[in-house]
Amino acid sequence: MSQPSFQSFADLFQSSEFIHRHVGISQDEKEAMLKAVGADSMASFIEQTVPASVRLSKELDLPLSMTEHDALAKLRGLADKIKVNKSYIGLGYYPTRLPAVIARNVLENPGWYTAYTPYQAEIAQGRLEALLNFQQVCIDLSGLELAGASLLDEATAAAEAMAMAKRVGKSKSNQFFVDSRIYPQTLDVIKTRAKYFGWEVVVGDFDVAKNGDFFGAIFQYVGAQGDVVDLTDIISAVKAKGTQTIVAADVMSLVLLKSPGSMGADVALGNTQRFGVPMGFGGPHAAYFAFKDSAKRSAPGRIIGVSVDAQGKQALRMALQTREQHIRREKANSNICTSQVLLANLAGMYAVYHGPEGVKRIATRIHALASAFAQAIKQAGMSIVHEQFFDTVLINTDGQTEQIYQNALNIGYNLRKVDDNHIAIAFNETSDAADFGVLTQLFTGVAAQLSDDISLSLPASLLRTDAILSHPVFNRYHTEHEMLRYLKKLENKDLAMNHSMISLGSCTMKLNATSEMLPITWNEFTNVHPFAPREQVGGYIEMIEGLQEQLKAITGFDAISMQPNSGASGEYAGLLAIRRYHESLGQPNRHICLIPRSAHGTNPATAQMMGMEVVVVATDERGNVDIADLTQKAEKYSDNLGALMITYPSTHGVFEEGIRDICDLIHQHGGQVYMDGANMNAQVSMMQPADVGADVLHMNLHKTFCIPHGGGGPGMGPIGMKSHLAPFIANHVVSAVPNAQDGMSAVSAAPFGSASILPISWMYITMMGRDGLVQATEAALLNANYTAMKLKDHYPVLYSGENGRVAHECIIDIRPLKAETGITEVDIAKRLMDYGFHAPTMSFPVAGTLMIEPTESESKEELDRFISALIQIKAEAMKVKNGDWPADNNPLVNAPHTAQVVTGDWDRPYSREEAAYPLAYVRDNKFWPSASRIDDVYGDKNLICSCPDISSYENGEIAE
Repeated sequence: MSQPSFQSFADLFQSSEFIHRHVGISQDEKEAMLKAVGADSMASFIEQTVPASVRLSKELDLPLSMTEHDALAKLRGLADKIKVNKSYIGLGYYPTRLPAVIARNVLENPGWYTAYTPYQAEIAQGRLEALLNFQQVCIDLSGLELAGASLLDEATAAAEAMAMAKRVGKSKSNQFFVDSRIYPQTLDVIKTRAKYFGWEVVVGDFDVAKNGDFFGAIFQYVGAQGDVVDLTDIISAVKAKGTQTIVAADVMSLVLLKSPGSMGADVALGNTQRFGVPMGFGGPHAAYFAFKDSAKRSAPGRIIGVSVDAQGKQALRMALQTREQHIRREKANSNICTSQVLLANLAGMYAVYHGPEGVKRIATRIHALASAFAQAIKQAGMSIVHEQFFDTVLINTDGQTEQIYQNALNIGYNLRKVDDNHIAIAFNETSDAADFGVLTQLFTGVAAQLSDDISLSLPASLLRTDAILSHPVFNRYHTEHEMLRYLKKLENKDLAMNHSMISLGSCTMKLNATSEMLPITWNEFTNVHPFAPREQVGGYIEMIEGLQEQLKAITGFDAISMQPNSGASGEYAGLLAIRRYHESLGQPNRHICLIPRSAHGTNPATAQMMGMEVVVVATDERGNVDIADLTQKAEKYSDNLGALMITYPSTHGVFEEGIRDICDLIHQHGGQVYMDGANMNAQVSMMQPADVGADVLHMNLHKTFCIPHGGGGPGMGPIGMKSHLAPFIANHVVSAVPNAQDGMSAVSAAPFGSASILPISWMYITMMGRDGLVQATEAALLNANYTAMKLKDHYPVLYSGENGRVAHECIIDIRPLKAETGITEVDIAKRLMDYGFHAPTMSFPVAGTLMIEPTESESKEELDRFISALIQIKAEAMKVKNGDWPADNNPLVNAPHTAQVVTGDWDRPYSREEAAYPLAYVRDNKFWPSASRIDDVYGDKNLICSCPDISSYENGEIAE
C-alpha cells in the first residue's frame, strides 16, 4: 500500500476544498488545455490574454478560501442575529405559506432554478407551461384580457405602467395622476422614473383625478391604509377625458373583490408575493402586469403564447419578441431584461395546488379574521377608520400608538405605526386564533376568543361574482402525489444545468452550488418583512454590508448600492447616479449618452428611460470601439456629454487594449463612464473596473456571483461607484438605506432589492476567497480559449485580441457556412438539442453568429462533448452541401427530433439513429425535446396568451 500523499494538517483540513468543487477542470486537464492553446504555463497564458495595461498587480483584499461547512457556520452566526417577529405590517408584504411539495420540487430543485430564459422554446416547454399558468392566474384575477410572464416588483411595474400609458394613450398632457392611497414605495419609484421622462407626478384624491388633465392615472386597490373603494365611477370619469387607467391591486384580495377589469381599468398590476412566496426582506417576488388586448404590442416584459410545432402540435413560446430591447434598443418598450420566472412559477403553482376553493378559503380566512378583529375593537369601545377593508384594519389609538406598538414588540409582533393616533394591523395567510387573541389583548386588554361563526365586512357590491381559476390545470392537482408528478412532468421537458452545459455567451451559466443555495430557505432570511425595525435585522444588514465590502474589494469602487433587482435595473441606477451628479454641478444639459454599436440592447433602452439621447459609436473590424469615431463624437457633443456606456471585456469577447484611453477621453469632455458588468466573469482578480477609469458599474450577481438564473429570473444588479457618485445612490422612503442621502428616490420597491438571494453571492465569495476567485477567472479564460482553438478550423472565430486570444467567451461565425450550405445559426441551435445541449447565444451581438461562454465550472470532458457536437454538426452541414441530404429535408432543418417523431412513421433520407443519437455519448444521457421546431410566425399571428380552452384538455391535445 502506498503512503498517503498528505504532508500536513493543512492538507487534511483542506480549506480550499470548495475551489475544486466549483472550478470544473483538474490540474491535469488544465495542463493539457494550456498545451493545446500553445501556452507553457497559466501565468504566460494570462499575460497573452489580459492586457498588461489593465492587469491587476496585487491580490484582492479578501480572506482566503473557506470550506462549505465553515462558511455556512459563519453565515449561521449572522442569521442568529436576526429576530423574526410575527409580521402584521402589510404595505404590500405579508407572511404566507409555500406548500412543501412546491418548495422541495421547484424552489430547491436545480431542474427549475438552473435553467435559462426560454428563448429555445423546444427545450423549455415545462417552464413555459408554468408561466402560462401564472398568466392565467393574473388574467382571471385582474379581469383583463392578457397578462405578462412577470415584472420585477410592484413599484417598478407601476412605473412601467405609467410609461405604457404615455405610449398607448392619445392625451397630450404631461401629467400623471397618483392616488394618495398608494403604497409609499410605489410612489417613490414612480417619481424617480417620471422625472427623466419629463413628466409631472400629481398626487391627490379622487376629486383631483376627476378635475385634472392626465395622460394616465393609477389607483391603489386595496389602499395603503386598508380601505377598499369601488373604483368604477372614478375610472369612468377619468377615462372620459382620455386618461389611461391603472389599478395596483393586492393579488389575494382579488380572489374575493370585483376585478379591476370589471371596473373598467386598462391595466392592473401588483405583487404576487402572497401566493406562497416568502417576504425575504423585500424579494425576489414576481410582479403581475395585466392589460387589454389592444396594448399587447406596447406592454413591457415578456408574454408567453401558444403556437404550433412542425408536427402541428400545440406548443408554447415567448411571443412578440420583436418588442424586446435586444432588438429595438432605445425604442424598446422597457429594459426589463430580467423577469422573475422562478417566483412566477412558485406563485402560479400555489394557485394550481390550492385551486379555486383553496385560494378562496385562504382569502376568506384572512378577511374574516380582520373582520372579527375590527368587531372586537369596536365592542371594546375603540374605533376603526375604515368600515370597508380586506385584510388591514386601521385603528384609532387615541395617542396610545407608541405604548401599544412597544408592547407588541415585546411579545414578538410587528405592527405598523401610521402616526401618533393610528396603528394598522394587516392579517395574512398564517394568522390564526392565537394571533387573534394576542392582538385583541394588545388593544383592549382582553384576549378575545374567536367565534366559530364568520362575519364578513365587505358588502356584496364589492365582491366578485365571476368564476376564477376554472381551467382544468387549477382543478386536478390537489393531492400531493398528483402535484408531485405534475411538477416532475414539467421539469422533464426542460433542459437545465443539471443535465448539461449551457454555453450562453454573456449570460454566464455557471455552477450554483448547493451550499450557496441552502441559506435562502432559512427562516431568518425568508420570513422577515422589508420594513421590519432595523434593530431586529442586524444580522441581515451585517450580511449585506459584508457582501458590499467583498464587492468593493473585487471592483475597486468606493461604494455599492444593493437596491437594483436586475442587471437592467442596475444600468438604470447607474445612469441615475450620473445624471444626479451632473445636476449637482449645475449641468443638467449633459444628456448625450455614447454607446458602442456592440452594446447590449438594454444599454440604449436604459439611456432612453433616463431621458438621454443615444449616439451610437462605431466598432472596428476587430470588434473594438473605433477610437477615431469615439473621439470625433466626444468632441462634437463635449458640452452636453453625459456618459459613455461600455461593456468590458467587450460584447465581442475581447479585452480592448485602449480602455484606459477611452475612459480618459470621456472624462476630458466632462462625461462619466458607465461600465456594463455583464462580462465580469473575465475581470475578477484580473483587473478592477474602478482602476481602469470606470465611474460606475453594475454587477450581475445572477451571472458572475452565482445567483441562479431561475429560468429567466431572479437576478440582482447592484452597482459600484466612485466616491463622487456615492451621494447619489437610491435611498428608500419607508426604510432608509444606510449611507444614502435624503431626497434620493428609489429604483426598486424594497431598500435592498431582492435581499433574500444575497446570501448566495456572499457564500460564493466567502468560500472561494481571494485564492479561489483567481483560479475561477483563470479557468473561465482558459476554457473559452480552448473552445475557440478547437473550433476555429471548423468555424471562424470572429474576434480576438492582440495575441489571438479571446476573453471569457468567443463568437463563431456561421455566415460562411450558411452561404456554403444553406444551414443557418437557427438550424445549428435547434440541432444542438438533439445532442443534449442548449444553444449558445444566437445572433448577438452579431447577426448570423453564435456566442459561446463555457465558464469555469465546466470540465474538459464536458467541453469536449460540446465541441464534438459542433464539429459533427458542421459535418452534417457538408452532407447537405454535397447533396447527400436534401436542403429541405435533413437532420439540421428538421431539428429538434422528439421521441414521438423518431418512433413514428419514418420516410426521411437519414436514419432514426442519425436523428436521435448523432454521437455515441448522446445515448448514455439522452435528453428528448418535448416539441418539434416551433412556428414563431404562427404564434405571433394567432396570439393566444392564456391557458388553452377546456376543449383542448378534453380532446387530449395538451394532456401530455
